[in-house]
Amino acid sequence: MSQKYLIRIAELERLLSEQAEALRQKDQQLSLVEETEAFLRSALARAEEKIEEDEREIEHLRAQIEKLRRMLFGTRSEKLRREVELAEALLKQREQDSDRYSGREDDPQVPRQLRQSRHRRPLPAHLPREIHRLEPEESCCPECGGELDYLGEVSAEQLELVSSALKVIRTERVKKACTKCDCIVEAPAPSRPIERGIAGPGLLARVLTGKYCEHLPLYRQSEIFARQGVELSRALLSNWVDACCQLMTPVNDALYRYVMNTCKVHTDDTPVKVLAPGQKKAKTGRIWTYVRDDRNVGSSSPPAVWFAYSPNRQGKHPEQHLRPFRGILQADAFTGYDRLGDAANLLI
Repeated sequence: MSQKYLIRIAELERLLSEQAEALRQKDQQLSLVEETEAFLRSALARAEEKIEEDEREIEHLRAQIEKLRRMLFGTRSEKLRREVELAEALLKQREQDSDRYSGREDDPQVPRQLRQSRHRRPLPAHLPREIHRLEPEESCCPECGGELDYLGEVSAEQLELVSSALKVIRTERVKKACTKCDCIVEAPAPSRPIERGIAGPGLLARVLTGKYCEHLPLYRQSEIFARQGVELSRALLSNWVDACCQLMTPVNDALYRYVMNTCKVHTDDTPVKVLAPGQKKAKTGRIWTYVRDDRNVGSSSPPAVWFAYSPNRQGKHPEQHLRPFRGILQADAFTGYDRLGDAANLLI
């Protein structure tokens, strides 16, 4: 056999040996990948089982908190307050554990250059602007010492809160006496929302907005004012609310007449828990809602809602509310409306 063929055979044997070694390494890598995949699948199954367990515990705690809150609203027990706080703390810990097992806390940070740019909406144009103009510290060029010329501005806006502040308005009515007789004149006293009251219209509006729009109880508002250095008791705030309700009676009456002066009214009632003085348990009152809205039939009349409260759900209450109404009443199947069906002025 010639030397040429011997060299060729040796080269082929070397290639076969290298391919066999490469196949052996790939088999080892494949085996390692399979072992890693099996381990990850097992870890994933354990994590999913843990997440499901935590989610069941979270739902149980939420239901328990909701039950305790309903009980707390009726009794105001300090023991129940502590139980609610403990359950909420446990719920928060469970949610954090669930986030940790699911990997929501350990997600890799996206590089800044790969993030999608967010188009921030401009701040409302109607808000007042306070301009802070910042001049460069350098009076000349830091590179060559040359004179600096105006080029423009780089602006950025920041939304800030101007907290409400209490102030005292002192009204001094000047008195003057006649130099020829004993006549004395003085400026008339300005009117006040509440006669002989210390609250101005802005403060009264703040209390009513906090109570009915922001759901701030009067005792919390009293604490807020106390932190501002003014002691306003809960009883005083309650008296202000009552006085404002009396002031709003003409508006309420006008709204009632407007809602009832139509051919169709929608109505429904909602239960509301009421804490009566001297009673340990909460009672269930009713908020009756009467809606006038004819926009779906092309009417240009503005929609309106009138509310009424009653301590119970007896049928006499809607009967009294709807006494001046003439038209069609859209309501549910509450039996209290049955007595209204006999009236000649109503079609239910």
